[in-house]
Amino acid sequence: MQDDVFLTTDEAAAYLRLKERKLYELVANGDVPCSKVTGKWLFPRAALDRWVAAGLAKPDGFVAEPAPPIVGGSHDPLLEWSLRQSASGLALLAEGSESGLDRLERNEVAAAAIHLHGEGDDEAANIAGVAARAGLHDAVVIGFARREQGFLVAAGNPLGLGTLADVARREARIGLRPTGAGAQLLLAAVAARAGLALESLRRAPVAYPTGPDLALAIRGGEIDCGIATRAVAAMHGLDFVPLVWERFDLVLRRRTFFEPPAQRLFGFLREPAFTRRAEALGGYDVASAGIVRLNR
Repeated sequence: MQDDVFLTTDEAAAYLRLKERKLYELVANGDVPCSKVTGKWLFPRAALDRWVAAGLAKPDGFVAEPAPPIVGGSHDPLLEWSLRQSASGLALLAEGSESGLDRLERNEVAAAAIHLHGEGDDEAANIAGVAARAGLHDAVVIGFARREQGFLVAAGNPLGLGTLADVARREARIGLRPTGAGAQLLLAAVAARAGLALESLRRAPVAYPTGPDLALAIRGGEIDCGIATRAVAAMHGLDFVPLVWERFDLVLRRRTFFEPPAQRLFGFLREPAFTRRAEALGGYDVASAGIVRLNR
């Protein structure tokens, strides 16, 4: 974790958009977090952020209502296994990347698992997506893994699907994911780059919440293909057509990072068992697991 930033009086006044006189009044009344060092007042920026966001009147009231011990956002087999194996006490609520961030902003989950995609650089999409949310002013993004996403198809790839253009040309039935899910964002990005409208594809009438749901639909003959990870394809005996390596990250607030559940999970990411599991599942690169990618 990076060290906190301490602001001088004039910097803090500008940051809070107050006159210095008003800031001194708050200091005198003990209403704003600060510390006097060698005769000068210093203001920890992270504490100021929490003070403003929470609407607190006293610095000793900074402790926020604890979020439920849940990781919202995207589903991932390696993450689901790690939450259990690390004895973190964290449950997984898989509703899609953007839904996870929404819940994190509302303090309904302790963390969000995300893999965002857009028109720009997929490698930087998670960082950009978190930085754009004013409600996550105190967010930390922790690397979990890079993982391989692509088309899941029936064993033997009977339709010979290799690209989205093949899916359109052969009128293959494609399963969609919920709006805001990382896989759906990826599909939209792939379609835009190929000059195809999603509406032109032969789509299933319902969205599939997770990769395993989509895999079971392919095995059951409901659909012919859909986007999920290589690990999901292998677990369900399906063929896999690779599209992209993506960042799969965990987002949480700074205060949550230091709580025991998160620390147990992040400690486990350094264990050999985690690396072995990633290798066994396939389609993971865990070299950046546990690394701080953004500290707002």
